[in-house]
Amino acid sequence: MTESPALPALWPAPLAPGAVDATVTVPGSKSVTNRGLVLAALSSEPGWLRRPLRSRDTLLMAEALRTMGVGIEETASSSSAGSAGADALPGGGEAWRIIPAGLHGPATVDVGNAGTVMRFLPPVAALADGPIRFDGDPRSYERPLGGVIDALRALGARIDDDNRGALPMTVHGGGALEGGAVEIDASSSSQFVSALLLSAPRFNQGVEVRHVGAALPSMPHIRMTVDMLRSVGAQVDTPESGGEPNVWRVTPGALLGRDLVVEPDLSNAQPFLAAALVTGGRVTVPDWPEHTTQPGDALREIFTAMGGSCELTEHGLTFTGSGKIHGVDVDLGEVGELTPGIAAVAALADSPSTLRGVAHLRLHETDRLAALTKELNELGGDVTETADGLHIRPRPLHGGIFHTYEDHRLATAAAIIGLAVEGVEVENVATTGKTLPDFPAMWTAMLDPAAVPARRA
Repeated sequence: MTESPALPALWPAPLAPGAVDATVTVPGSKSVTNRGLVLAALSSEPGWLRRPLRSRDTLLMAEALRTMGVGIEETASSSSAGSAGADALPGGGEAWRIIPAGLHGPATVDVGNAGTVMRFLPPVAALADGPIRFDGDPRSYERPLGGVIDALRALGARIDDDNRGALPMTVHGGGALEGGAVEIDASSSSQFVSALLLSAPRFNQGVEVRHVGAALPSMPHIRMTVDMLRSVGAQVDTPESGGEPNVWRVTPGALLGRDLVVEPDLSNAQPFLAAALVTGGRVTVPDWPEHTTQPGDALREIFTAMGGSCELTEHGLTFTGSGKIHGVDVDLGEVGELTPGIAAVAALADSPSTLRGVAHLRLHETDRLAALTKELNELGGDVTETADGLHIRPRPLHGGIFHTYEDHRLATAAAIIGLAVEGVEVENVATTGKTLPDFPAMWTAMLDPAAVPARRA
């Protein structure tokens, strides 16, 4: 595998030479890949993940599970025809075989700055035999984790965090976890609920998770967790299936190994669809699913409201810009991860926008609301923070440095601005590798397909 060239500390965001017209193959979903890895590791038999996302966050998840004893073999499906149906994936692509084993310590897990790793794996560690230490990037120490820690303790786990309610910490696995009923305030992250549900089939009593507190953000991610649990044989009762509001119940039982083809990451498709909107062009994303729990699917509706149109066929989604960008007033509470890209497009619109329902973004990879406000305003924008979001009044923008705060979605938002504003320099564009490897090359290829050889993710 050829190494990507080193990226400059300040990456000159390319100015669009005209209307884009491109097909962009987006790598697999981080959310699906990391949930699939956890469920496969807890299953009673081996399973496959096909076309997984290979990025910093997913490689951290895979390596963490390996440190606890799980076997994960990486192979290209086109060269593994003799391995349990590994040749069944149309068009080839990478495949990971996950072989469950007895979870054990001692081990140290590096979570990086990945919310899924720092939240999904402590319940797994509680099922291990021995101590599992969790550590990560400095920013990971500031991200909310207390809800998961308190809930695990209530369910019978022993955790040493020096009363911080945050990383670093050690989970002293006892080989099993009693489970049962627990209350949790997951208003700062829906991942708190998903974390408990994913491992719950292995708890002696399963789990009953009752959310108490303000409204839950990012509900599509909880629905994704539930759907993936059911797909491997778990019994899950939810509010949508007639259960109590804000209560999820998982029955104890064995999980089945399965063969999962990972959908494209629709949230990572956002900057490319935005490029069609900003330039009045057209971008096609192959393999866009007809039905999905991914939050990124909301882009079809939101970007259409902002001035584009889309067509979904068996080949994928084609999004076309009209040459005009309109402001929107939209509640992004369920799809908060889309906020940076929407804010970037809104800064180029012909009318103001209000983005609501995303106060929890202050606790993400960085304080995304403060960062977007500062960086857009330093390019000449007029953005103000509200109690739960942003108000954006479009103004003529100018070039300058756009800081990313080690946040991949800030970097792609800056690239969107750079399509229409000359002289935007993106600080640390390499941070996009967290979920979208080779983003700069993909971006360049979209703008000038003849300049970069086509690559399949």
